[in-house]
Amino acid sequence: MARKTRRVVTQPARSGGGRRNLVIGGVVAVGVIGLLALLVLSLRGPSAIEGVVDNGTQVRGHDNSVDYVGLDLPPPGGLHADQWQQCGIYDAPIDTAHAVHSLEHGAVWITYQPELPADEVETLKGFAREQTHVLMSPFPGQRSRIALTAWRYQLEVPDADDRRIARFLDRYVQGPQTPEPGATCSGPNAVGVPTG
Repeated sequence: MARKTRRVVTQPARSGGGRRNLVIGGVVAVGVIGLLALLVLSLRGPSAIEGVVDNGTQVRGHDNSVDYVGLDLPPPGGLHADQWQQCGIYDAPIDTAHAVHSLEHGAVWITYQPELPADEVETLKGFAREQTHVLMSPFPGQRSRIALTAWRYQLEVPDADDRRIARFLDRYVQGPQTPEPGATCSGPNAVGVPTG
């Protein structure tokens, strides 16, 4: 009688490769989730700052005869003068058409009612100092005490201590809405001499 031989198949011992692959896969998954979270945060719209108004796509172009009459807020874009306003702090109203050109270069224009108390004006100056792309000036006839205007976006605030001011500046000074990123807000082609 012939004996049946049994064939025994042995599996090689695990070398730890499965565990290593699991760890690597986990690290990759955490990295992908982190990148997605950063992407979502960077794509958040202006609604992330309460009260910011998106005025939509703005017409661009130079027109030295453009006249902004009867505005109760600075325009957030549109036709403007061919020279931009020298960025800085002004104690008197500045020409709107030149300021709008600065907005096109990525500036934020901080405006306030001329009768705003001196201590609040000083607080606003603190935000504007040391910034290369910030304009600050009174704006007669403005409906709100303080307004911040970037190309396309605006925020009205009730006082100079409002926390949204710093957030608006962080987001919109040379922000992603800038039609001409990297353009200067000073130089020999600019008009005006800041006073503050």
